[in-house]
Amino acid sequence: MDSTLPPPLIAVIGSDGSGKSTVCEHLIICVNEYGPAAAVHLGKQAGNVERQVIKIPILGGILRKSIERNKVSVAKSGIGPLPALVVISFVVRRLLRFRRMLALRQRGLIILSDRFPQIQIPGAYDGILLPQTVPGRPFVTWLAGRERAAFEWMASHKPDLVIKLNVDLDVACARKPDHRRESLAKKVLVTSKLTFQGSQIIDINANDNLESVLDAAKEAVSRFMESRGYSRNNAEKPVVIS
Repeated sequence: MDSTLPPPLIAVIGSDGSGKSTVCEHLIICVNEYGPAAAVHLGKQAGNVERQVIKIPILGGILRKSIERNKVSVAKSGIGPLPALVVISFVVRRLLRFRRMLALRQRGLIILSDRFPQIQIPGAYDGILLPQTVPGRPFVTWLAGRERAAFEWMASHKPDLVIKLNVDLDVACARKPDHRRESLAKKVLVTSKLTFQGSQIIDINANDNLESVLDAAKEAVSRFMESRGYSRNNAEKPVVIS
């Protein structure tokens, strides 16, 4: 093990329906065998919030329409201050998690991340949402600059290893029937294109059954850790941060 290098940072990425969370829950045990480890979630989790909100009786339908209008506003150059502030609130939440992750890594913990911020494809999941400039709205443009700066800083701490779970659209839709097909299609496509600035990437066929996917992920992690000079000798329980 090269003591001059920080502990490895391993990220698991993939479209909804690829099994990221389940894989991470099992994979952290494998990672932890090579030394004290922490599992973290670096997504904004806005989708989970939305799906819970729209289940509220009576108000759910109204709130869903409001959320959809805000999504349309974010996609257009005419985005207003309120939708922009909502976007920034999730960015701040993600920054706090990211800083906590870095603190754990500085303490010597190996990091396993469910999702990871990216700047390669703006507007895509785990990426920048606000347009770079919003004519006539200096405050929103300023917020967009803060979002971009935050993502550029987070992305500068690129993962040492990326486990990319590739899933077909039909499989993702079958596993996530409450998700919109158009949204899943975009995430499936984006996943195939992400490179994380040259990080080592292992592609895994997430259409397979869970056991096969886990075996492939564990094998990839084991080869990587051993290439860094680590060996299985740790008995401590991993740290899990939701």
